Amino acid sequence: MARPPLLSEEELQQALEELPLWQREGNVLVREFVLPNFAAAVGLLNAIAVLAEAMDHHPDLLLYGWNKLRVSLSTHDRGGITELDIALAKKIERLHL
Repeated sequence: MARPPLLSEEELQQALEELPLWQREGNVLVREFVLPNFAAAVGLLNAIAVLAEAMDHHPDLLLYGWNKLRVSLSTHDRGGITELDIALAKKIERLHL
């Protein structure tokens, strides 16, 4: 499957307006989640893993502390942020509502 091109600066800014809890750190989109407990953090991590596998687009996931999850999205083979990252971020937001 061909990977989409990197987003332009304008496209990226527009996408971030739709994802206000996500931050840009260089060529990566990042979101920190603080969950009520360890089980909820692991549950969210597993739910994200299922979404990512279905999309064949895998974020970096870091579970730390007892209730925190850091999600980092980037299209590694493109060296930055693409439509795939935005689409997965939006799906993750729907999970966490």
